[in-house]
Amino acid sequence: MITTKGGLDGGVPRTLWIDASAGVAGDMLLGALVDVGVPVETLRQAIEGVVPGAVSLQVSSVQRAGLRAVKVDVEVADEQPRRTWADVRGLLERAPLDGAVAEAALRTFERLAGAEARVHGVRPEDVHFHEVGALDAIADVVGTCAGVVGLGPDHVVLSPVALGSGSVRTAHGVLPVPAPAVLELARGWGVVASAPDAGELATPTGLALATTLASASGPLPSMTVADVGVGAGTRDVPGRPNVVRLVLGQDAGAALDAVVLETNVDDLDPRVWPDVLARLLDAGALDAWLTPILLKKGRPGHTLHVLARPADQDGLTELVLTHTSTLGVRGTPVTRTVLDRAWAPVEVLGGNVRIKVGSRDGRIVHVMPEFEDAAELARAAGVPLAHVLTLAQAAAATSGLLPGAAWPQDAAI
Repeated sequence: MITTKGGLDGGVPRTLWIDASAGVAGDMLLGALVDVGVPVETLRQAIEGVVPGAVSLQVSSVQRAGLRAVKVDVEVADEQPRRTWADVRGLLERAPLDGAVAEAALRTFERLAGAEARVHGVRPEDVHFHEVGALDAIADVVGTCAGVVGLGPDHVVLSPVALGSGSVRTAHGVLPVPAPAVLELARGWGVVASAPDAGELATPTGLALATTLASASGPLPSMTVADVGVGAGTRDVPGRPNVVRLVLGQDAGAALDAVVLETNVDDLDPRVWPDVLARLLDAGALDAWLTPILLKKGRPGHTLHVLARPADQDGLTELVLTHTSTLGVRGTPVTRTVLDRAWAPVEVLGGNVRIKVGSRDGRIVHVMPEFEDAAELARAAGVPLAHVLTLAQAAAATSGLLPGAAWPQDAAI
């Protein structure tokens, strides 16, 4: 484990906060890692293991809107070929990388492939990465993963991300900003609005890295700050520092990725509960449910449970206090282990039913038809709901959506 300028060592639990409030890109993350104390040689060795002799790193100190930052330029020796996800995966799997670095880099490119596949309607295996498959992006991903693994944080938290606005020219032509792949990668993560025509602030590579390495989205966690690293983007925009900041500190126990809000209620009209649960879910709760309980003096009641992101805790607490009769809400920090989730439509009785697919490490774990889609189709076709659910499950299996199969197979995403 790397000992940085602030002196935190492997015996101290660490929290790493990625401040992407001005955007995020792979080279910006590399610069911030060098500035926070990761040796450039650590990054170079990892990259050299994947693409020997093809890439060099040039480090310089620059200013962005008057702020000092470290700029890492990735210089590529040769013209870049187009690469599929299978090509990139082969490079990473054959490289003599540390296991944790290889795993993080593979997951990052897997997220990129999944996002591009959903945008273009192809299988991830067939995605041609264009820009993000080039050697400079491979260097960004591998170098960043090596740097973060070297720091050894116990928790990585990502701030709300500035995505940008306007348009950008890509290998697919001129696309609106946020680019389609960036929006796919932003699913489930906090974002912030940008001024009109701010341009591309978050690149697919940068956002894939940040959302792969982080386990939670939120503001600066409670910590004892040890080190701060500032990485520069290419442009110097007047009035807006084009930088990513990394804040490393001693974990103060507030960097967990979720919180459970709870309250006991015994005097609320039971007809109101469905509305309360719906409002909580619409406001961003990860889940909301009721448990029947028996309170003091033998009174029947309910415990309301709300699973929330830390950044949403205050807003959801206010909603509970406003729409129920409770006088207080308690919160308990928790950690979550979740499957990657995505949707794949299948054709049933002339209509479409979305299939919710849960996957882990590139393998399908669960396949389940969306109940509301099936119910609507059953009503329209005048057939039993159970019949539509059975047909949808069979159509999913025919499309290759089966537990244990690679995600995705031949399903249209």
